[in-house]
Amino acid sequence: MSKSNTFENDFLLLLFQNTWIANIGDASGLRGSSVAGSLYFSLHTADPGEAGDQTTSEIAYTSYGRVAKNRNSTDFPVSGNVVSLGTNAVFPAGTGGSGTATHWGLGTASSGAGKLLYKGPLSPSIVSGNGVTPTINAGQCVTED
Repeated sequence: MSKSNTFENDFLLLLFQNTWIANIGDASGLRGSSVAGSLYFSLHTADPGEAGDQTTSEIAYTSYGRVAKNRNSTDFPVSGNVVSLGTNAVFPAGTGGSGTATHWGLGTASSGAGKLLYKGPLSPSIVSGNGVTPTINAGQCVTED
């Protein structure tokens, strides 16, 4: 069983832009949050897997922190059951340490073991360390299918 294309697109709009889905539940539909908030990109040194959370294999160079992106159409444009990163996700520049990020994650928490919503490989991998500013470029996509 799979979702229809319309519902896949509606689901992505709800998750990434806080847009209500009409005709589900009561008269107002399946509602978004009262405040849209943010989702958080993370970098990982290995695939966090289906059972992982945001801390699973998370990179740990000095000054690393997750990057917040607003749940809106600028940061997460949605079209045809595909959501893309609308603006670069720029991580803090390294001030020490090292590690190679091979995967990205997108989750619910700015720190700690938040819920990992989506994950994927980075191509090319990002070697972190002193003076390196890791960036996930706009255009990375997630397809709901």
